[in-house]
Amino acid sequence: MERNLKLRLSDLKNSLFFQVLYVLMEAPLPPRESGRFVVEHSQDVFVEEEGVRRVAEMLYALRKSEELTASGWKKANPLAPSPTSDHALNWVFVVDTMNFSFWPDREEQQCEVTYRGTTYCGYMTLCAAITRAMEEGIPITEPSYFSQMSVEELGRVLRSDNNTPMPMLEERHRVLTEAGRVLLQHGGSFRSFISPAGSDAQKMVELIVDNLPSYRDEATYKGKRISLYKRAQILVADFWGIMEARVEGDMPNLDFLTMFADYRVPQALVHLGALRYSDTLMETLRNGELLSSGDRREVEIRGCSIWCVERIKAHLWSLVEERDGQSCNINSAIIDFYLWPYAKQHHKEMAHIPIHHTRCIYY
Repeated sequence: MERNLKLRLSDLKNSLFFQVLYVLMEAPLPPRESGRFVVEHSQDVFVEEEGVRRVAEMLYALRKSEELTASGWKKANPLAPSPTSDHALNWVFVVDTMNFSFWPDREEQQCEVTYRGTTYCGYMTLCAAITRAMEEGIPITEPSYFSQMSVEELGRVLRSDNNTPMPMLEERHRVLTEAGRVLLQHGGSFRSFISPAGSDAQKMVELIVDNLPSYRDEATYKGKRISLYKRAQILVADFWGIMEARVEGDMPNLDFLTMFADYRVPQALVHLGALRYSDTLMETLRNGELLSSGDRREVEIRGCSIWCVERIKAHLWSLVEERDGQSCNINSAIIDFYLWPYAKQHHKEMAHIPIHHTRCIYY
C-alpha cells in the first residue's frame, strides 16, 4: 500500500496539473534574464550582432550629446511639467499608469488631442490630455481625486478632438482608480509610496509590481515564468529623470533597468538591422493579425528587444572603454529614451516594417 501511495505521488508530480501549478508558483525571471532566456529559445525573432554593432557605433558618435543623458527627459517630452514642479512626480505616475495601447484600429482613425495649437496622436495624446486637464483646474494628479473619479469624468479628461476616442477607456479608469487607492494607503503621493525603496532601482520596480496589479507585466514562455515590466521600469526611469533634473540624490544601480519593451522600439531595432523577424512572422504582422498578450510571438518580439538593447549597451561600453579609456554611464533606459523618439521621427522610413498589435494594459 505504501508503495502504491508513492507511485500515486510520483504520478501527481509528473502530471500536467502539477507542472502548471509549479510554473505559477515560480518567481518570474527579472526582465534582463527574461530577455536572455527568450533569445536562447526564440523561433521567430533574432538578435543580429552586426546590426547591434552598427547601432552601438551610432550611439558612440552621440555619446556626449544631451540626447543620451537623463537631462534629456524634459526635452523628450515637452508636455511634462517642469521637473521642479510639485506636480511632476504625480504627473508621471498618472501618465505611466495609463501608458498603454494607443495604436488605432485603422491608421486613418487616430485619436487626436490638440494642446496649445499642436495636435498630438499616440502616447502624446495622453500627455496632452493630462496637462490640458491640469490647466482646466481638474486635480487629475491628486490621488484623492483620481482614486474615485468616474469613468465619465476620465472620459472628459481624455476627450479626443475628433470622432476617435482614446482606446480602452474603461481599462484606463480601472487601473488609475486602483492605483490612486494604493497611493492613499501609502502617504497619498507617488513620492511617499516609492520612498521605502530608497534609491534602489530594483527595489522600486519590486515595490511597484508587488502593490500595483496593473504593472505585473509577466508571461509564461517555454515553461518558464518571465517578466517584461515595461510600465514599472519606465515609471522608475521617469522618477530618476525628475530627480536628476532636480539634482536630488543618485540611483547607483539604475543599470538594473532594461529597455521598455513595447511595439514601437522593436520596429526601430528591426529598421536599424539589430533585430530580425522571420519571414513567417513578418507576413503575420503585415496581414494585421492581432497577437494576444502572452502569445509566443509577442513574447519573442518583446523579450528579444530587451536582450538586443543589452547587447547594444555592452558594445557601446566596450567602444567607450577602448577608444576613450573611460567607463560609460549610458544605460539601457537612456538608450530606450533615444530609440523611442527616433522611431517617431523616422516613422515614414520605417513604414514598411509592421509593428505588432496587442490590446492589453501592459504597453
